[in-house]
Amino acid sequence: MLLSLLYLASAFMYITKRAFVRKVQAELGYSASNLVPFMIVVKILGPAAILLHFNVALSDLAYAGMFYHLILSGLAHLGVRKAEGATPAAIGLFLLVLSFATQNVARELPSPYASGLTNIQASLN
Repeated sequence: MLLSLLYLASAFMYITKRAFVRKVQAELGYSASNLVPFMIVVKILGPAAILLHFNVALSDLAYAGMFYHLILSGLAHLGVRKAEGATPAAIGLFLLVLSFATQNVARELPSPYASGLTNIQASLN
């Protein structure tokens, strides 16, 4: 839930503070005019796929997409020597791992990938 809130808050910021977002994207070396509308859609659909969980494969794909997005976002900020900009990505990665590892507890139809992670956790205890 917290991961989805992070993404939805980010989408809201992309919509309401377009000039700021474009400036930051440009500082990272991205063409914001093409990237921002796409990211708004992705930052809404990803959490929707996870929260609604109507298709296990689509939910797992959303988790994978978020994982790569957070890794690349953090590395982009570190690449331009703005480590403080990587903080939301680091928090997001922590929330992503936590959400992915516990998703089967709340799901009627479990993810086969998350169950392997749960088995690893059980063997460590």
